[in-house]
Amino acid sequence: MKQIKKTILYLMLFCSLSVFAQTKLPTFFSNNMVLQQNKEVAIWGKDNPNATITVTGSWGNEAKAIVGNDGRWKTKLQTPSAGGPYSVVVMGSSVVNLANVMIGEVWLCSGQSNMQMTLLGYGNQPIIGSNEAILNSKNNQIHLFNAKRTPSLKPLDDIEGQWFSADPSTVGKFSATAYFFAKKLHSILKVPIGLIHTSWGGSKVEAWMNNEVITSQFGHLEIPTAIPKKGQNQKPTLLYNGMIHPFVGYNIAGSIWYQGESNHRNAAEYKKLFPSMIELWRDKWQQSDMPFYFVQISPFNYNDSLSAFLREAQLYTMQTVENTGMAVTMDIGNCRSIHPPEKRLVGERLAYWALSKTYNIPGVAYSGPVYKEMKKTDDGKIELLFDYRKYGLSSFGKELTDFTIAGEDKVFYPAQVKINRAKTLTVWSDKVNNPVAVRYGFDDCPQGSLLNTDGLPASSFRTDSWNK
Repeated sequence: MKQIKKTILYLMLFCSLSVFAQTKLPTFFSNNMVLQQNKEVAIWGKDNPNATITVTGSWGNEAKAIVGNDGRWKTKLQTPSAGGPYSVVVMGSSVVNLANVMIGEVWLCSGQSNMQMTLLGYGNQPIIGSNEAILNSKNNQIHLFNAKRTPSLKPLDDIEGQWFSADPSTVGKFSATAYFFAKKLHSILKVPIGLIHTSWGGSKVEAWMNNEVITSQFGHLEIPTAIPKKGQNQKPTLLYNGMIHPFVGYNIAGSIWYQGESNHRNAAEYKKLFPSMIELWRDKWQQSDMPFYFVQISPFNYNDSLSAFLREAQLYTMQTVENTGMAVTMDIGNCRSIHPPEKRLVGERLAYWALSKTYNIPGVAYSGPVYKEMKKTDDGKIELLFDYRKYGLSSFGKELTDFTIAGEDKVFYPAQVKINRAKTLTVWSDKVNNPVAVRYGFDDCPQGSLLNTDGLPASSFRTDSWNK
């Protein structure tokens, strides 16, 4: 009997040691991954304490690490210029072989449902051109990682997901906006593109921020002590902990973001929250100037006329936070659907920012007109000046709509508008003799008729700072 007990104990000890003594990596260090080119990229994992870890790239570089007493290790491996496929071998207590590894440009893609919306769409909510995009998607130079939606009370080290190459059998279930972004980047840069997609429909911005920032800067927001059955995607910290923290340190070129609809009723707070989230991510990745390009929420009938203030908060972020850019979607909204179907244009407009500002390709227009200042004319009209209108303004043959004008009584009336050769707009109304303020598209669902001659739309804006 004693001998049997000893045997059982030996077996239990052997099994526990054999399970522990394995070289384990987070799921995103796997076959088909993309590593950022020309960088010392961080690679980490777990193993037996004090074990020696050797990481070797088939391009000829090697890195070593010693596992700490907590079973964790981390090292940095120098990557070459873009190329592949390569292999990466991690040798520790066991050997992990990673195949079809590409070296190129890696972007993190996050936000809520308009980022989550796949090429296949949402049920009866389609993506324009999806079938053709899926049909022509086969490309081993574009690799995609879908992260599982995972709320957590504490920061996680890993997350479920899988890297895969783009082809018709895979891309249909990937973010449409992110895919079109990658496709445009690859078509111009001619290097492998890797996308890490980690989004959740209906999420609020505060869910993507950590405990420290929420506590120190937004103490009125309650951090949950248990994961709720409903609204997991809107509670502070839960999505940062589960869906951003696991990737912190994975070398990326930058981030793209499509979110704001769930915060449209608290624009004043979003004006502070959103820049704080960007700063947090940059701090965690130790990239103070990490490119961050985002989508301004599209026109939609919220029935409360508050979304224009949220768009204004997003415009403020672009104008005040360095190395950010905003893709405007005023012209492609859908008043009856919060998920506009024209995701190709959205992804490409994000790509214009990256191609111009991150990859320094000259001559590329990347922003629509941005209101700069106003001047009152001698004949009782207002002249508006804009940035980002090098060759002028246009409505592309459509009627210029959604302009209103007011006098000192703060009553706004529909306005007439004229595009001038001086690349300015003249705005007036016969009902306003002494105008002092102009607004454009400052409602839930404007048509977005003002663009520059590059075909990029202007954001909604107002020249006043009145509360209403």
